[in-house]
Amino acid sequence: MKISIRQMEIFLEVAHMGHLTKVAEKLGLSQSAVSMSIKELENIIGYKLFDRISKKLVLNEKGRAFAEAITPLISKLEDIEEEFKNDENSGELLIGVSTTIADYLIPPIICDYMKAYPNVKIKLKVGNTRDIVKMIETGDVDIGFVEGKVDSTAIKQEIVGLDELVVVTGNREFTKDDESYYIDTLFDKPWILREEGSGTREVFMTHLGDLVAQINLFLELSHPESIKNMLIQSGSCFSCLPRVSVMKEIERKELFEVKIKNIKFERHFLLIYHKDKYKTALLNKFIYFVRMQLGKILQR
Repeated sequence: MKISIRQMEIFLEVAHMGHLTKVAEKLGLSQSAVSMSIKELENIIGYKLFDRISKKLVLNEKGRAFAEAITPLISKLEDIEEEFKNDENSGELLIGVSTTIADYLIPPIICDYMKAYPNVKIKLKVGNTRDIVKMIETGDVDIGFVEGKVDSTAIKQEIVGLDELVVVTGNREFTKDDESYYIDTLFDKPWILREEGSGTREVFMTHLGDLVAQINLFLELSHPESIKNMLIQSGSCFSCLPRVSVMKEIERKELFEVKIKNIKFERHFLLIYHKDKYKTALLNKFIYFVRMQLGKILQR
């Protein structure tokens, strides 16, 4: 193969930064060495890969295609190098976690894991399901744990748990006499839901189907805790939230579960990772640990 790994690495840095000088400084090379590497690469391929626009190097259509083709290769080589450079019980893991999992499920699991493997450093990145999917697609995290639906041809997904969403309110009148309700009879009430991109919201809306247009959406908030506080303070609003996030409030009778007829709001917790991701021994052991601990928590 005429193209070297170093040439591909330099090319990706130039594609990212757009300036030869900055790339040279970062890699500890001369600007002429960086420029020569790009020229040699273009000669091998037979096409120009960059356009010079406003004193910045910008990928052209050939450059974008080449970058897309080699990025997973370089990423995989870096993973392999990291695995063989480090012991399988030491290293760093970048984990993306959706909001519900980050708040109510993952903290005790991470604490237990770090006690068992003190030489492993874990960095958590939290966002809604849509955010974590983007992080996986761009390689910003190694793996992600999300809830809800994932539509991406670049991502593989595995079910790691099952959760139920429940309709809750601060109004105890809707729990008297153990009565249950058809969901559409509650649509005239003010509803508070998670923001767009949230797995919780998507599951709820998907189950409603064509009825979505009838709901009185009063407020959208980006965090379950904010929604719970609003429900408790208002005493009249409704929401649909993960059972794991409202168990304590229901037990303390601050919130009340409203039983719904004919609909069960269920969703899967998913492990997601890029289809080109090389899973090291360290990463595989972490995934196994999380699966086991998550199963124990959800069975309680």
